[in-house]
Amino acid sequence: MRLTMDYNTKSAIVGGTLFSSIINISVEDLITTTILAFVGALVSFIASMLFKSIIKFIKKLKM
Repeated sequence: MRLTMDYNTKSAIVGGTLFSSIINISVEDLITTTILAFVGALVSFIASMLFKSIIKFIKKLKM
């Protein structure tokens, strides 16, 4: 049996879930999440630049 939902039903489910979750999120949790996301993005960027320079160095050695 296949259950089909129209756009309004899907929107109501997603909206209800979102708004009920927002009430339970504290400001401290939001700040912590933002800081951790920034640190994660920064570490990812630095790691990718480091790997890029290592690959360039290895290619230079092979020539």
